[in-house]
Amino acid sequence: MTSGGEHDDHHHDGHDHIHHHPAGVLPRLREALWGHSHDHADSVDDALSASAEGIRAVKTSLVVLLVTALLQAALVAVTGSVALLADTIHNFSDAFTSVPLWIAFVLGRRATTRAYTYGYGRAEDLAGVFIVVMIAVSAVVAGVESFRRLLDPQPLSHPWVVAAAGVIGFLGNELVASYRIRVGGRIGSAALVADGRHARTDGFTSLAVVAGAGGALLGVPLADPIVGLLITAAILVVLRGAATEVYRRLMDAVDPALTERAEAAASRVPGVHAVADLRLRWIGHRLHGELSVTADPELDLAAAHAVAHAVEAEVGAALPKLGDATVHVGPAGSGSVPPGTLRRRPPRG
Repeated sequence: MTSGGEHDDHHHDGHDHIHHHPAGVLPRLREALWGHSHDHADSVDDALSASAEGIRAVKTSLVVLLVTALLQAALVAVTGSVALLADTIHNFSDAFTSVPLWIAFVLGRRATTRAYTYGYGRAEDLAGVFIVVMIAVSAVVAGVESFRRLLDPQPLSHPWVVAAAGVIGFLGNELVASYRIRVGGRIGSAALVADGRHARTDGFTSLAVVAGAGGALLGVPLADPIVGLLITAAILVVLRGAATEVYRRLMDAVDPALTERAEAAASRVPGVHAVADLRLRWIGHRLHGELSVTADPELDLAAAHAVAHAVEAEVGAALPKLGDATVHVGPAGSGSVPPGTLRRRPPRG
């Protein structure tokens, strides 16, 4: 955080991290009695706790989905259902997407270095690339097997067993999806939330397997490979959404609503004339921001410093997932933008 445009090296006693307001009655009471902590360690502990919770989520998801996929694989061998095979392949791929996320959360806990001054949070985004590749591979395998069986139809044995396997797939995926989405939303991990939504879609494709088994019971042998192709189409829809989300993260895109909330919060701080520049980006499951605000040019260094702290605290309250913020306070002048107006810098070069 800087003030007056000439103090980039000033550390502010660990205040470079946005402070998070506690949830619950007891933590809020403690804050009211003893004040809000501005200790750098608080932000570090929050980040480490979030990573630990993410690791726990991916480990649990891996176990549940592996058990689900193994049960389905055993039933594929009994029934020969290509729709069930496609669903099983997809569930295996979904299970193994937990591995790169696990590695990413572990790497994200490492301290910053001279080379990696922003830390290792980008490992989460790289894990997202791996997830997209795995989804694409599962779509190809499921599509090829379904098309092959469509050209060479085979009788479906034990359709009731296939239907039971589809139900197993749905229950396993829905359990994992709910858990991933809940934890991902709590810690701010878009990769974990996206993977949870992926699992939820897998659950509904498992129900499609049940529909294929029902078609076989009604004497429609092509129902099984047709459902397999429908599952492949559903995987492609998931692939498109996942690829878009990963692309946005790699390009440092954020929800415009977050930008508006941060700008409005900074503009509310007494003494701030305008928000001259504002940048936000996700690094892993934490937001990082850079803000430039203008204030009375007659302010001394201490007063400008206080304005910067106030902006930091207000924006941190508006964006609980904000891990770091650099606030620059400059003098308001005739060329400054009107209060509450965001001016975006043109691209360099």
